[in-house]
Amino acid sequence: MAGRRLPTERAAALLAVVLAALAVVPSVQADENTHVYADKEPVVLWLNKIGPYHNPQETYTYYSLPFCVPEGNFHTRKKYVGIGEVLEGNDLVQSAMTMNFGINVPRRELCSQTLTPEQAETFKYAISQHYWYQLFIDDLPVWGMVGEIAASKEELEELEKDTSHEHAVMPSHIFTHKALTIGYNGNQIIEVNLSSKERRKVEPNVKLVFSYSVEWVPVEKTFAERFNRYLDYSFFEHQIHWFSIFNAFMMVVFLCGLVSLILMRTLKNDLARYATDKEFDGFDRDFGDDAGWKQIHGDVFRRPPHLILYAACFGTGMQMTALVLCVILMAIAGSLYVDPGALISATLVSYAATSVVSGYASAVLYQQYHAPKKGPRWIACMLTTAFLLPTVSLLVVLMLNAVSIYHGTQVLIPLGALVYIVLVWAVVALPLNVLGTVMGRNWGVRTPFPCRVNALPRQIPEQPWFTRHLVIIPVAGWLPYGAIFIEMYFILTSFWAFKLYYVFGFLFVVYLILIIVTGSVTVVATYFMLNHEDYNWQWCTFYASFSTAFYVWCYSLYFYEFKTNMTGSLQLTYYLSYMTTFCFALGLMTASIGTAAATLFVKRIYHDIHVD
Repeated sequence: MAGRRLPTERAAALLAVVLAALAVVPSVQADENTHVYADKEPVVLWLNKIGPYHNPQETYTYYSLPFCVPEGNFHTRKKYVGIGEVLEGNDLVQSAMTMNFGINVPRRELCSQTLTPEQAETFKYAISQHYWYQLFIDDLPVWGMVGEIAASKEELEELEKDTSHEHAVMPSHIFTHKALTIGYNGNQIIEVNLSSKERRKVEPNVKLVFSYSVEWVPVEKTFAERFNRYLDYSFFEHQIHWFSIFNAFMMVVFLCGLVSLILMRTLKNDLARYATDKEFDGFDRDFGDDAGWKQIHGDVFRRPPHLILYAACFGTGMQMTALVLCVILMAIAGSLYVDPGALISATLVSYAATSVVSGYASAVLYQQYHAPKKGPRWIACMLTTAFLLPTVSLLVVLMLNAVSIYHGTQVLIPLGALVYIVLVWAVVALPLNVLGTVMGRNWGVRTPFPCRVNALPRQIPEQPWFTRHLVIIPVAGWLPYGAIFIEMYFILTSFWAFKLYYVFGFLFVVYLILIIVTGSVTVVATYFMLNHEDYNWQWCTFYASFSTAFYVWCYSLYFYEFKTNMTGSLQLTYYLSYMTTFCFALGLMTASIGTAAATLFVKRIYHDIHVD
């Protein structure tokens, strides 16, 4: 009997544990993770980074400046952050500015210090470089300036009395009081404002007393609207932005019309004639009397040189195309700009998930040039595809980490984060790449190319100037760049000038326009090459589509020089490294789009002439 009751007793005990846990849940739900607070519950203020305002990547820990450290060792307590925040350079430490939800804090002293000559010089340099710092309260960022260079009325009078006042240096002042105003609605924090007050002149032997105060004010904004104040509507939704979208759309209409003209009118007569001559199906045709693209049917599908690299670049570019689409759709659906590091985390997850695309695309392209036989070096193609972009990115990261260590900045990627990313790549991305390769190799190529490749390559005739590769490559990349360069201004401004990019609907439209324009321009360029009997179209169309990224890179140099106030070798190194890596990935994306469009176009027109 007791044995029969045992399962029932266990079930009752388990039910009691579950009910007890559920009873405890409401009491532990109130914190910054749920953004719900109980009255008088402690609210933590986190210190993040500090650095020159005009150099976004030159950041240091808050106490890298010689601020006095309050008692209590608060600065040793760090907040766990996700991989996205780590890659953003966030390193949150707890502040000694304690507060409780809904409770005002009058002026409260934190600590005091008497400046030594070395400390005074350090603060003067930081103020001259417009050092700012970042704080977080309930995942809401707030910024403040360390100090300012200004003179009071009395100081100006003293400078005027000085006979050498023309060469006098304006005094530096440091703000010693942080006045926080926190808006709340119900039991949630909606907004945070910081006012820097009580400035003191920075000079040796001056005593500085640092303090803070907190004022809680009710607001009518809802929790869903609390990030709206960080969005610059007047900048991102300016009429120029709308006009650029319209201009790019009209370019799409023009190019689609041009491609249609080539396909429907220029090729129509030739294709119709070969379609009606069915009695010659299965026999080689004599194209001796024909000129143009039909003459090179025996060479147009000849394997391009460095086929493995060609396929690897194509597969990586296809992955970038899928990656960008996934991130844009996730941002539209989930407002990734709200959570710190969410956009970077989404990008890493999407990269790992889309690795199957790179393996599949590269395997299909590689196998297509060996069909109906199996490609002998498919493993080398798979590994080249899998390692291409990660290797480039890792080399850039290691170089930047070395530069950061040399300069003592905070933005370096920790070893633990690097190991984590490598493990994710090895455990998730690499197996998916292998899976995609197997799928593409075995099931991706259903039929070989429509035309048999001749044993001996045909001699390419002298080309007119407008079909030479050195002309086609830069010209073909210019039009896609023209469709996106306005959007690039908004993207670069948001990344390098402390603006939150939120108009992902605009970005989605520009993304589609870029795909259409790149594909259309590449088809036109391919037709001109083939019509002048140049069958070396593969790498030329690849470079032609890739050249769009070169124009973006050149624009980034202009942006750095004329649209920012960045200075110093550290910031320049980060800027060039980031933009070069970004443009490399963008170039692979546009090159893969152009390669796909050109390949489909060539297969289609030669398929219709039924040549064996």
